[in-house]
Amino acid sequence: MFIISHQSALEYWRVNRDIPIAGAQRRRNVTLPVDSPAIGLLKETGLTPPLHIMVGNPGARRLSLPAKQHIFRGGTPAGCFINAGDGYMVSSPEFLYLQMANQLSLIGLIELGYELCGTYSRPTDGEQTLPIESPYNHAPLTSKERLKAFAKSMPGTKGHQNAVRALRYIQDSSASPMETKLTLLLTLPYKLGGYNIPMPELNRRFDPVKSAKRVSSKDYYTCDLSWPDFNLVVEYDSDLFHTSPERIAEDAKKKNALASIDVTPITVTRQQIRSTLEFEKIARLLAGKLGKKLQYKNPGFGAAHRELRKQLF
Repeated sequence: MFIISHQSALEYWRVNRDIPIAGAQRRRNVTLPVDSPAIGLLKETGLTPPLHIMVGNPGARRLSLPAKQHIFRGGTPAGCFINAGDGYMVSSPEFLYLQMANQLSLIGLIELGYELCGTYSRPTDGEQTLPIESPYNHAPLTSKERLKAFAKSMPGTKGHQNAVRALRYIQDSSASPMETKLTLLLTLPYKLGGYNIPMPELNRRFDPVKSAKRVSSKDYYTCDLSWPDFNLVVEYDSDLFHTSPERIAEDAKKKNALASIDVTPITVTRQQIRSTLEFEKIARLLAGKLGKKLQYKNPGFGAAHRELRKQLF
């Protein structure tokens, strides 16, 4: 049995979002392999080469093996691995996050955290599509609290400091990559290029009053970004999903339903997100409604914001 890790584990979980990962499947006290796996097993995984695997000591590495072999000498507490069947295990989403903390930039790691704690998958290695029916509407692979607890249990792991730092800015329940980018642009601190807007709840449920339900098509609605204490929500208007007459009519019903409970919706388009000038207007509008004032200083903020956009897009 061998262990798939790092980028290959990430690819595995992006394709296998719906495999249950209950506690009973999480292996305890796994001893890392001291012998390299058979080449035939590597080819049977269906993952993009080179395959990333973990071994327990330098002597287990084989230069002729068509795989990236990572040495891990530390202990492997409960929750590190999941039995994927067919003769191999895979790093759990929590261990994967910790492994990638030593591979990604801070912004890249924050984005990964949003994905693992969200309901979507992103393509891997520049691919534009995923070999699954839909990259959306999946159960989250993990949660921010589980990531924090797991990181706490493995303090000496490479990248641990980066992992803990990134967790400050991760939020559960993002529903799409663009929703994540929108949240990061708004909420990251000035030093990281964001507008330091208070963190919203993502995809919170709102129940309209009975009179509004009579004319709407749903008993409740979820909103992309929400600040419940201020009765304020932001909705991302995707070009892909919001251009048909039916979708436009549905959006109008949703706005009316939110108005019935005194919730103010603000719509943000893809073009506004991609435009620095237009997005700053949105940030100032939101800050005002939240009783805040943008107080960043240039040129430092400008450089950080450009770097953030470069990494996100």
